[in-house]
Amino acid sequence: MPQYPRYITKSVLTALADTPVVVLHGPRQAGKSTLVQRLAAGEHPAQYLTLDRAGVLSAARNDPEGFIAAHREPLVIDEVQRVPELLLAIKAEVDRDRRPGRFLLTGSANILQLPRLAETLVGRMQVLTLHPLSQGELARTREGFIDTVFSEALPTPKSTPVRKAKARSRTSIFSRVLRGGYPEAVTRKTEERRREWFDSYLNTLVLRDVRDLSNIMGLSDLPRLLLLIAARVGSLVNYAELARDAALNQMTLKRYLTMLQAVFLAWTVRPWFTNRSKRIMKSEKLYLGDTGLLAHLLDIGAGDLRSSSPGIGPLLENFVALELLKQRSWSNTRPEILHFRGYSGAEVDLILEAKGGRRLVGIEVKAGATVRSDDFKGLHALAKTAGQRFHRGILLHTGEEVIPFGSEMYAMPVSSLWQVGIQHGRR
Repeated sequence: MPQYPRYITKSVLTALADTPVVVLHGPRQAGKSTLVQRLAAGEHPAQYLTLDRAGVLSAARNDPEGFIAAHREPLVIDEVQRVPELLLAIKAEVDRDRRPGRFLLTGSANILQLPRLAETLVGRMQVLTLHPLSQGELARTREGFIDTVFSEALPTPKSTPVRKAKARSRTSIFSRVLRGGYPEAVTRKTEERRREWFDSYLNTLVLRDVRDLSNIMGLSDLPRLLLLIAARVGSLVNYAELARDAALNQMTLKRYLTMLQAVFLAWTVRPWFTNRSKRIMKSEKLYLGDTGLLAHLLDIGAGDLRSSSPGIGPLLENFVALELLKQRSWSNTRPEILHFRGYSGAEVDLILEAKGGRRLVGIEVKAGATVRSDDFKGLHALAKTAGQRFHRGILLHTGEEVIPFGSEMYAMPVSSLWQVGIQHGRR
């Protein structure tokens, strides 16, 4: 399998230099094991152990404290969520000796959503997330779209050209969307082979990972719930409606959604309001963690990519949201990702809000290549509501041109996400 750069590597090494425990979590098969093994064999020499091996798993479960004591440090433990008791043993070790870089842990569950794990190491660990491959990682160029759109002057084709490349075409863009970012799925040459991989992936998650993390009964309901979520990506979550369609009560539905988020199959985006405290009072939007998986669930293939095809717009929006989420982990700006819906009904698909809420950039996504001034209605409504905090509005489309639409309003190709502000040779 090809070796791709992972741009979160620098953050992992920085954390190991001053923190006793570093947790790298993210979806199963996103490349966590490959990354930490590479670090253990090079820049952070360490002993590597994986709890996916039956013998190692048994030893860790039988005597967590003895397991930690028996292995030399620094120590890398893969899939640590399989033996939560290890964290108590690690806590005892760290309380005795707080030297940085002692433990690098990985997990295919979001440790921050699992209180019994997260609370154990409060103040002793840093948690980082490795997502599936970004478009820049696949191309081996480090993207800088987020930092670029927050710059004072947005580069135009005259100053920093958006490269003329095959990635500009609608067909090529959607081939990226359908492929997703899981390293194994990316290597599959045909849609049929990808479908088989995604089927196996979902079975593994439901039959093992989710079951390992919960005592929830009726896990056979999860595949149906995933299909219902897939049909609603990019929409405001209506829990009552979703529970009814899934034939679940709302309490059970929310427990299921928590578990799907814990294994990175789904994630939510909160609304933006001028009063930050109101955000928790309004509806979230729901996305899946990979567009290859989303296309698989929706049964969308290369032959279904007409702009009028149902599901194409939300699929592209999910793709853009994910690319921003991935880039956020290594950008300098590190904005919060939100969405906007005004009282008048005006909407903006995504908002990037810089720390402290001082500046924000609105991102609208359009599956077509033709852009009209009316397409900016939502962005103009956001600009009016946000006032001086509004920095810029971007409409991403499947055409090839960067087109100004008034003061700090731009139509840009979707490919700008991985073609603007790039840096070569950066990991």
